[in-house]
Amino acid sequence: MPIYNEAIENYVRKTFAVEDEILSTIRSEIPRRGLPEITVRPEEGRFLQFLVAASGARLALEIGTLGGYSGVWIARGLPTGGKLITLELSEEHAAVAADHFEMAGVTDKVEMRVGDAHELLQDLAYEGPFDFVFIDAEKEGYPAYLDWAETNLRPRGMIAGHNAFVHGAIVDSADRDPRAVAVRRFNERLADDERFISVVFPAGDGTAVAVLRKAA
Repeated sequence: MPIYNEAIENYVRKTFAVEDEILSTIRSEIPRRGLPEITVRPEEGRFLQFLVAASGARLALEIGTLGGYSGVWIARGLPTGGKLITLELSEEHAAVAADHFEMAGVTDKVEMRVGDAHELLQDLAYEGPFDFVFIDAEKEGYPAYLDWAETNLRPRGMIAGHNAFVHGAIVDSADRDPRAVAVRRFNERLADDERFISVVFPAGDGTAVAVLRKAA
C-alpha cells in the first residue's frame, strides 16, 4: 500500500529540507506581494539544489522565475563562479524575484531575463550548452521547452520539469485539459526516448527528471 503520505512528507521536509530564515521569508512574501501560491515546496527546492550540486552544473537555466524561491535553491547548488539564467514573463513577478535574489545574497550567480520564454530561448541557444534546465512555466509549453533543452543540453546534462502530476490529472487519460495533455507528452517523451535516463521525484506535484546520455 502507498506509504508516501503527509506524515512522511513532513518528515522529509523537517529532516532534509529545513528552510533557513531567508527561504521561509521568501516563501511567505510571494503570496503577500500578490503572486500566486504555486512555488515549489521546500523538499522540492532542496531536491533541485541536490540535482544541481550532484550534476556538477555550472550553467543552469530556469524557465519560469515567479518569486525567485526555486531560483534561490538552484543558485545555492551552483559552485563559485556558477550562473543561473532565469526567465520570467511578468515584469511584476520579476521585480519581486529580484528583491528575493538580493535578500538571499545570490545576485552574483543569477541573471534574470524578462519576456516570453519561447522568444528568449532563441538567443539563449548561442550561450550554451547548459548543464541543468528546470522547467516550471505554462504547462502547454512543456513539449516545446523539452525540444529546446534536448538540443541545448550538454551530454550528461539534466532536465527537471515541475508539476509532472498536474495535480493528479496525469493519470486520467480521459482528461483532455491542454495542460494535462502537454505534460503527459512531456513525461512520455522523457520515459520513452533512449537518449534519456529518467524518473519522477514524487514529492509535491511531482518533478520529472532526466539525464541526457549523449548529445541530441
